[in-house]
Amino acid sequence: MRDQLQLKKPIVWTIAGSDSGGGAGIQADLLTFADLGCYGCSAITANTAQNTVEVTAINAVSLEVLGSQLQALRRDLFPAAIKIGLLANAEQVVAVADFLRQLQAVQPVPVIYDPVAVATNGAGLTEGSITATVLAQLMPQCDLVTPNLHELEWLTGASVTGAESIVQAARQLHAHGGTAILVTGGHTQLRAGEVADLLWDGEKADWFIGREVSSTGTHGTGCTLSSAIAACRALGYPLRDACVVGKAYVQRGLRRGNNAHIGAGAGPVGHCGWPLDLIDFPEILVPGEERALDYGFGVAQPLVQGFAQTDSQALGLYPVVDTVEWLQRLAELGVRTLQLRIKNPGGDLRAQIERAVAIGRTYNLRLFINDYWQLAIECGAYGVHLGQEDLQSADLRAIQAAGLKLGISTHGFYELLLAYRYRPSYLAIGAIYATNTKDMSDQLQGVQKLARMAALLPEYPLVAIGGINMQRASEVIASGVGSIALVSAITKAKDYKQAVADFNVLFKGKHAEVEPC
Repeated sequence: MRDQLQLKKPIVWTIAGSDSGGGAGIQADLLTFADLGCYGCSAITANTAQNTVEVTAINAVSLEVLGSQLQALRRDLFPAAIKIGLLANAEQVVAVADFLRQLQAVQPVPVIYDPVAVATNGAGLTEGSITATVLAQLMPQCDLVTPNLHELEWLTGASVTGAESIVQAARQLHAHGGTAILVTGGHTQLRAGEVADLLWDGEKADWFIGREVSSTGTHGTGCTLSSAIAACRALGYPLRDACVVGKAYVQRGLRRGNNAHIGAGAGPVGHCGWPLDLIDFPEILVPGEERALDYGFGVAQPLVQGFAQTDSQALGLYPVVDTVEWLQRLAELGVRTLQLRIKNPGGDLRAQIERAVAIGRTYNLRLFINDYWQLAIECGAYGVHLGQEDLQSADLRAIQAAGLKLGISTHGFYELLLAYRYRPSYLAIGAIYATNTKDMSDQLQGVQKLARMAALLPEYPLVAIGGINMQRASEVIASGVGSIALVSAITKAKDYKQAVADFNVLFKGKHAEVEPC
């Protein structure tokens, strides 16, 4: 599998300065691209003279030299994503913005801009002011901008002193071209011991909260974060998934990097491979939890955590059916985990759920009712399954108080981490493959991404769903999940009884693990 993946490495560009000390700039970017399974290319904007304690010179390349690099790459190594770092002067900003307009006209490419212009000590890194040119020319060409607090103040001219001012400044910056903003929080702590990044995409604000790590290897964290996000975007990850994986990658580098021996100053952040430990991933702030006020979130429905546990971590074969009749057939075959998903409820919805619950009790089923949580409570169901969109509208406290098990759908790293905050009875991950039941083309996970998510929660009940058939089931089970949810593979099988038997054999067998990276 590893050899096969190497043949499919996406190409990612870095348009940035060269760090002679090797810890930041294109050096950090290329290390990150390679570490996350991408092929990196570079267009150098400036050659810097620096080490771990000082920057003594920034030598901008000419527009001719910069342009020749970009055009050479365009002709042969078209990018799946682009990271932009240091642009040394306003002329370079205009040249890169013009180039991006031409490139995007050929094929849209995600562009991540790390606005490197101000050193940590406040010293300028560019030839004169480039702020107005960046706002007017470059930002409308970008999908995401990743300023730290110093850079946020530089771009907005606003003083940033707390959570509300960070959100306000991010909104202000987003107005320039509708670009999403990820404000990195490494230079301050809004809450002791926590390092939080804010993502504002024009519709929704998210705080990604990580634990403070004591490390002397912090040089290049901003470059590494933005290049990790670019790599994830090139790999097909949506924006929020790319941001949380990028933050986890930097956190892993801070926690596991061993670069204290490099230089007399701050050593480079570690490049330690794909993050597979939950400890490195941020918590997604949920409105209503106690600390939300420290991050400028108002009080909403209180966070409800901890739902009744299932009697097994491995839920096994998990058919999803739309009628009570199918429920009865599969219960008679000994299938224990089932979901009733009634798409077109009639006037007898309560009666259908009451019959389903009765069948569940007769056969000792782990029966989950999809969506209709009120009726599930009233009818004394075993459990209920909710989508992400239901988490704020459903009465989770009532579901918990009734003792119902709770399953939550997730689509990628961000939603998995968000749903995990509630500590439900299980988490469903999908869609693994394309499915005929609904269009999930923009949320396909694939078995490798599934394995990476499963690695974060090895002791947690996980269910894979979406487009799984007999031919695909073995590699899905081998990813580490303890259950696969099936729809068409059971209800549209030529012989559903044989299909159930065949899938059960797969669960009883032993399979090699899928390589997570």
